[in-house]
Amino acid sequence: MTIPNKETVEELRLRYPIGSRVELVKMDDPQAPPIGTCGTVRGVDDTGSILVNWDNGGGLNVLFGTDVVRKIGG
Repeated sequence: MTIPNKETVEELRLRYPIGSRVELVKMDDPQAPPIGTCGTVRGVDDTGSILVNWDNGGGLNVLFGTDVVRKIGG
């Protein structure tokens, strides 16, 4: 896992503010929600992981440099 610098974490927080909506594109985890699952961002932690409440009830984080989401709506 790659750890981003402070500037990159701040950019992620600006790009994915709390309450923004994302759609899962890729997640390398056997317990990942299905590709295309949408969710609501609840924050970005200091390692650059995007914390998401997935619409299907899951809560796996989107890992920086490994998993991929796209912002949807606004």
